[in-house]
Amino acid sequence: MTNMLHTCIRVQHLDKSLDFYTKAFDLKETRRKDFPEHEFTLVYLAFQEGGFELELTYNYDKKEPYNIGDGYGHLAVGVDDLKASHQKHVEAGYTVTDLKGLPGSDPTYYFITDPDGYKTEVIQNR
Repeated sequence: MTNMLHTCIRVQHLDKSLDFYTKAFDLKETRRKDFPEHEFTLVYLAFQEGGFELELTYNYDKKEPYNIGDGYGHLAVGVDDLKASHQKHVEAGYTVTDLKGLPGSDPTYYFITDPDGYKTEVIQNR
């Protein structure tokens, strides 16, 4: 059996990123690996039910923002109530887009941006 385990993103400020992902998406820290002698920390986050994880990699000496590049697209998270989730993120002061839909369809998603500039697409569950 083969399955997806996690996605890694590099973050400049671990505390800000943890605050964002735990509050915006209710992700929980599942484990943490500190490597002070190599100057980095790995923090894994997942939903309550577990499964696929988001790995935040924090390099102690990184002073400048990461260059996300033009090959990276986004993470995607499904929600049961798109409008309520959107309103929660707007009220929290996060950077979010308006509700969007594919051409000729009703709105089914929006994007939210984390403190490092990574985008997450929030999609209405079917």
